[in-house]
Amino acid sequence: MTHDEKTAAEEAPFLGQSLLENFRYDAISGFLVFLIALPLCLGISLASEYPAVAGIFTAIVGGMLVPLFSNSELTIKGPAAGLIAVALGCVTEFHQGHASFEDPLIAYRLALGVGVAAGLVQIVFALCKVGSLGEFFPTAAVHGMLAAIGVIIIAKQVHTMMGTTSVGHEPFEWLKEIPHSFMHMNLPIAFIGFLSLAIMFGWSVFATGWMKYIPAPLLVLVIAVPLGLSFNLEEKHLADIKWPGGQDLGTFELGPAFLVKQIDLLRAVAVPDFSGIFTLTGLKYVIMFSLVGTLESLLSARAVDMIDPWKRQTDLNRDLLMVGIANTLCALIGGLPMISEIVRSKANIDAGARSRWSNVFHGIYLFLFLFIAPTLIHEIPLAALAAMLVFTGFRLASPHEFYKTFLIGPEQLVVFCTTLFVTLATDLLIGVAAGILVKFCFHLYHGVPIRSLFMPYLDVSDKDEKTYLVEARDSAIFSNWVQLKAHLVRLGIEGKKDVIIDLSNTVLVDHTVMENLHVLQGDFDKVGQKLTIVGFDDHVPLSGHELSARRKVKVGS
Repeated sequence: MTHDEKTAAEEAPFLGQSLLENFRYDAISGFLVFLIALPLCLGISLASEYPAVAGIFTAIVGGMLVPLFSNSELTIKGPAAGLIAVALGCVTEFHQGHASFEDPLIAYRLALGVGVAAGLVQIVFALCKVGSLGEFFPTAAVHGMLAAIGVIIIAKQVHTMMGTTSVGHEPFEWLKEIPHSFMHMNLPIAFIGFLSLAIMFGWSVFATGWMKYIPAPLLVLVIAVPLGLSFNLEEKHLADIKWPGGQDLGTFELGPAFLVKQIDLLRAVAVPDFSGIFTLTGLKYVIMFSLVGTLESLLSARAVDMIDPWKRQTDLNRDLLMVGIANTLCALIGGLPMISEIVRSKANIDAGARSRWSNVFHGIYLFLFLFIAPTLIHEIPLAALAAMLVFTGFRLASPHEFYKTFLIGPEQLVVFCTTLFVTLATDLLIGVAAGILVKFCFHLYHGVPIRSLFMPYLDVSDKDEKTYLVEARDSAIFSNWVQLKAHLVRLGIEGKKDVIIDLSNTVLVDHTVMENLHVLQGDFDKVGQKLTIVGFDDHVPLSGHELSARRKVKVGS
């Protein structure tokens, strides 16, 4: 038996997707993901101003329904921090428009109506086979959007972490109020919050060996819940806090307001209100939920495929169809929107998952916990959940993200920062549009013809009986990449031939296309074909990064 045959034989049981063959691995990894997902689902729900149980509903549906029909093997579906900004904005704007209503849940129910409509839009996207939509957006704009989401999460949640309340309604207002909250923090609550945050950061740096198998969110709960009990947060009261030496630090109000609200399962399922869908706010958030959710889900699913030990490929249109169906169902029963979630998916892989059944098990564990021990959720301090979200927000908007983008090229950093700041000042949709507009301006500055902004100009010929030669003209940039890729896939992967793409006649090849061509080479390799990239002799990179944009210069200049 050859090495390749032996490898294939060893992998066959894993790829067969047999529940019994993979039970031990998937049941264990599903349990680990459940431990991570439970607090995050609660935190994401509360940060979105949905009821705490809404995120658990979504994770249950994402775990127990989607994997049965999608072929995404190791991707965990559920609520994610990336949609907090959209969900929170939707609830906030509806609340401001219906301030006279006595029902405090009216804005939430209107947001659910929008969620149903957005789920249906995602179904239409899938049926129209727009799985490549995620590849249209420039990489720097996507990362700028994610960084903006991270800043929004931090700006909102840091107040909860310190036991204070922000009175602002916009990200810049929340950021402006942070010093005031710091000066007037509720010390017992802030102690829980800052300790939880220290655990999240410390565990990510210092956990080694067997410690890595203990999820940081679980460790936070193990410490934060007893602290909440020691402060008697179940009862509303005033607490005098002193230094160990006896110096008085002040009197602070404590009580159930600093805990997750008691879950009443009989009243947990909410009915959507569809009356807001065709308002300006409703239409705006139908677009944002469907576009941002679709984009994040597609990007995450593709990222998980890249780290799948067996390199299995997700049918993105089929996966998006199931996400759309699940999002429609989630909104009908009071849940948050879902996406393919990268952090929990990575934890799933690291825990040894082998098939989609790990996602199913994670959903089953959440379902059992919700119906067996819902009262335990009420013992979780809000400050601990807020600390987890602040940590998540920092990872999305860390200084390393700025530095990494700068290394790719200064222009990429300009697009990144434009998207970030415009999003904070307006909303996600306008922010991403601003990033794309700046990207177009740079491309026109570098001499890209207007005619090629959205259409690749290609000449295809037979180099030999086994190889196609594709010569690109004018430009190869993010906005014409989808069509360029479609040609390369049709000729190579579907046509069972090698492909040489010659970029010598392009004025510019941008970073997004460079990155996507690199990924596409891997896709070719998986089916036994070869994609060769040539034609950069007269091009200069715009930075020292291996995948930076390439601009053509005159020979001898």
